[in-house]
Amino acid sequence: MHRMTRRELKEDELLTTFEWFQRFGKEHYRELFGMIAAGILIVGSVMGWKDYTARQEAAANMALATALSTYHAYVGAPAPGSGVTESYATVEERDKKALAQFRDVASRYRRQKAGQIALYHVGVCQSDLGDSAVAIKTLQQAARSSDNDIASLAQFARAGELIKTGQQAEGLKLYQQLADHPTLAVPRATALLAMADAQRATQPAEARKIYAQLQVEFASDATLASTLKEQIASLPQ
Repeated sequence: MHRMTRRELKEDELLTTFEWFQRFGKEHYRELFGMIAAGILIVGSVMGWKDYTARQEAAANMALATALSTYHAYVGAPAPGSGVTESYATVEERDKKALAQFRDVASRYRRQKAGQIALYHVGVCQSDLGDSAVAIKTLQQAARSSDNDIASLAQFARAGELIKTGQQAEGLKLYQQLADHPTLAVPRATALLAMADAQRATQPAEARKIYAQLQVEFASDATLASTLKEQIASLPQ
């Protein structure tokens, strides 16, 4: 009887393994093909979603830029040769056009950051047009943004609207919350200055306390120190 050498045993082992994989592939062709196809689909879906998201982000940013351009457009008849390409007869006309554009961006791109910024500007435009009640509701909605800067800007604007409509206690409370949790968009000094300004006419003593507090906290800020000095000097006695 022929005894297989070690090399022959190794070759036979490799052949057996190859045959096993070949047989397994034939028997499980459908399952293997399904797994490969699923993998391709998953990769394709991820790439497709990234591409879609990027295109949505770009479209949202462009739409927001157009609305912002309208909001800051020139009011009146531009002088010849001034280079002004967009102008409106009145501020109200301009703000109404901007409001419609911001509203459209906020509706179409609510998941994008541009859409959240647009919603904040919807509230600002509503305020500019004198619709404080609606502006307060819109700004409250915008304050739910996951972006801290957008949320704080909306809260800051909402606080101003509340005070403007006689809801001073609630407005001051919001200013204090913003001062306690400052952001890049609404620093602590900005929130406290607004809080003091809201009390200048009715509670000058409270306003003076806030100005004094700011003088201590931001003693190294020469610009703020100058502003505080002027504000304190102009306070009602």
